[in-house]
Amino acid sequence: MLEKLFKFKENGTTLQTELIAGLTTFMTMVYILALNPTILCAAPGLENAGGSVLFATAVASAIACFCMAAFSNKPFALSAGLGLNAYFAYTVCGAMGYSWKVALTAVFVEGLIFIAMSLTNIREAIFNAIPKSLKTAVSVGIGFFITFIGLQNAHVIVDGSTLVGLFSLKSSLANGTFASEGITVILMMIGVVITAWLLIKGVKGYMLFGILATWLLGIICELTGLYVPDPANGFYSVIPATLFSFPDLSVNMIGQFDFGFIGSHFLDFVVILFAFLFVDVFDTLGTVIGCAAKADMLDEEGKLPGIKGVLLADAVGTTVGAFLGTSTITTFVESSSGITEGGRTGLTSVVTGFLFLVSLALAPLFLTIPSFATAPALIVVGFLMMQQVVNINWHDMAEAIPCFFAITMMGFAYSISDGIAFGVISYVVIALLTKRTKDMSPLMYILAILFILKYILI
Repeated sequence: MLEKLFKFKENGTTLQTELIAGLTTFMTMVYILALNPTILCAAPGLENAGGSVLFATAVASAIACFCMAAFSNKPFALSAGLGLNAYFAYTVCGAMGYSWKVALTAVFVEGLIFIAMSLTNIREAIFNAIPKSLKTAVSVGIGFFITFIGLQNAHVIVDGSTLVGLFSLKSSLANGTFASEGITVILMMIGVVITAWLLIKGVKGYMLFGILATWLLGIICELTGLYVPDPANGFYSVIPATLFSFPDLSVNMIGQFDFGFIGSHFLDFVVILFAFLFVDVFDTLGTVIGCAAKADMLDEEGKLPGIKGVLLADAVGTTVGAFLGTSTITTFVESSSGITEGGRTGLTSVVTGFLFLVSLALAPLFLTIPSFATAPALIVVGFLMMQQVVNINWHDMAEAIPCFFAITMMGFAYSISDGIAFGVISYVVIALLTKRTKDMSPLMYILAILFILKYILI
């Protein structure tokens, strides 16, 4: 029955591979269950809503993953998007001073607009309008981006006088933080070596085994006193205190919208809505492009068969998520970890979604997985995704320069959508200057103008 549903043979995969891929994807993105409540609860009025946000995040993620499998049979997983949740809490509810109900209303309306855009092929047309070379660059840029995320999560890359700096073991020994921060850096490096070695040996499930091995080493270090938890600075125990605990739902966030705000502050609402809409569109497109390219799902023209279902699942996830009480649900770049494990069908998404539901009862276990254990997986995936850089024609400057901008800005601006923006704008400008616009889609002009207006107005 599963073969009939997911078409394993047609997609060159097996049941075992899909199960491991789904588990691996979940392990690399489970951090969102801890991080999303932390960010959203910074919004005034949500200080005690951590349990409700965790519930909304887990359930909305599961539903979105199931929709991904049902609508497209693709191995992409979804959850609350980073960056968009920060915009929700710190900008809309913080700097702008609007209530969290107004922010949820904007996310809900955004989801409805996305559903309409997905059904009318607008988002698919945008995807297809982006040149194949830029799509390759987006995939490479995402590899750079998630490597940077992994290095930051493990505290290898830290704040410094040059904006980013390298962690100093000497300083950690001098100021007494080696037993917390320093040892996690070493464990992450060991984890990278273990994961890379398993990859070179061709071990199936190497990503998952790398995560578990690094976590186990962390547990041993804590038991022997080499690792000392320091919650005040974000270093928590890696040993689960308990296995079963359901989140506190005392703060009701289900269906808490403020539609009256739209009528009384229409222009303000449009500004909020447009920011959510714009970032989500291009974060999703960038992630889908990168992951699909990694999985060799793009056809000869750089198009993704069945993309309408992928985008529709993303849109439904956002709408459901807003109703349950969380910020925008989007396709996760960590999906590439499961794809790297061989995941090629919707069963990967189903497994990930199922584990999100299981996490509601086993939250203490899943939330104990330390970031230094998942960081090696992100770094190795980044390496694998960046291998596609050889598919860019570096001898054609008009093609290569926009690709370079897309790759570098994705990491340095810490944003997939900004990387795409710089790539598209530079592609159009160079094409106009070199009179190479014959084969360029008219949508590229529109996208370039919209990106420019975004930087001017938002």
